[in-house]
Amino acid sequence: MDSRTLSDLAVPRHGWAQALVTVLGGLIAMGLVAALGLGAAGATGLPDGSFPRVLAATVVTAVGGSVDLSGDASGLAGAEGGLTVMPLSVTLTGALFIGWSFLRPLRHRAVAGAPELAGWAARIAALWLVALVCLAFTARHTFEISLGKGALDDLGDLFGFSPEIGFAADVPVTVLVGLLWLAGVLVLALLVSPGAPLPGRLLRFQTTVRPAAHAMLHLLLASVVIGGVIALAVAATRGRPAETFAVLLLGLPNLAWLALTIGLGATWDGRVEGSFGLPVPHVLDEVLRNEDVSALNLSTLAEHDGRVWWLPVADAVLLLAVAFVMAALSPARVRAWQHAVHLAVALALTVLMICLVGRISARLGLSVLGIGDLDTGLSGQVLLQPRLPTALGPALLWGLVAGFAGALPARRMRRRTG
Repeated sequence: MDSRTLSDLAVPRHGWAQALVTVLGGLIAMGLVAALGLGAAGATGLPDGSFPRVLAATVVTAVGGSVDLSGDASGLAGAEGGLTVMPLSVTLTGALFIGWSFLRPLRHRAVAGAPELAGWAARIAALWLVALVCLAFTARHTFEISLGKGALDDLGDLFGFSPEIGFAADVPVTVLVGLLWLAGVLVLALLVSPGAPLPGRLLRFQTTVRPAAHAMLHLLLASVVIGGVIALAVAATRGRPAETFAVLLLGLPNLAWLALTIGLGATWDGRVEGSFGLPVPHVLDEVLRNEDVSALNLSTLAEHDGRVWWLPVADAVLLLAVAFVMAALSPARVRAWQHAVHLAVALALTVLMICLVGRISARLGLSVLGIGDLDTGLSGQVLLQPRLPTALGPALLWGLVAGFAGALPARRMRRRTG
């Protein structure tokens, strides 16, 4: 018989090769989703073979990186702007793959030492750092833009200039935030997986943290699935399938999780101006396209479409379902009021995460001879920011009520099954 003991055989092998598969697999998955989304949005027709660089910039923003916009034309024309937005379909795809790949070598384990987990995470982080640097330096390009027809075009001919606009990833910010993003993904993977091993000192937190974290993962994924079904139904009945698939492949969680928080009672401040952005539901466009910043909540949306009152109903059903799942995964000794507290804290943290990753700030303005924000078809602005008190307060209340209500049928089920 082999001299190795059974315990040795049970130790997973998670070295550099497995770390490379994790990083490359995550990047390929994110790149594929981003490429399909950009293709559906028409980005494959960009000039100068710039599509790969736009693709790299999309992946950079998906992990929280920063992309700056700028332009120049010999001092006579210029463009300025910035972009802060996470295409959460790409983000979610990468997070799910990397989290799964991180946990896979650790399966069939009850306990894992802190040095082992830290070493495995460090190998992934080292390769991820190299990938971030390569992406950040790739995500830059300059385009020559048209001033349009009429007076602006005549000015360009008169002074002999052709404005250029470019984008470039901020390398230090991208590397720093990208590493923090990876750390968050790995930590959350350990938290949401009921069977993932933990260091012995952390096992006591399994009964309080893991069921709630697992329930929140179900809540987020369920809202995305429901949003996807609705989007496909709209595409099938109202046309414009390419634009709908662009939204699905780039920003479905952006819209689904925004709707989730609004259904809970949150208010967001937003504005859409000019030609920026992918198509959004008509009711959102109506509310946000105003001269001033608009409040986005159930009340303002209902003025344009009364069907938004179904959002709280959908949220209630989802929360009761995940509260039941949380209680079923928890030990029988956990009381109903404790389930309520656990779900309230978990839901508030989840809503806070949505508020942080769902913010949008994008602006691009073109000026010629000091005349700012000229209408060339490229200028515009998108703003979407949450009001945190209106988001976190209702989330705590919803979590308390749903956590208590969902725990009661779980306790009755336990009694019936002995």
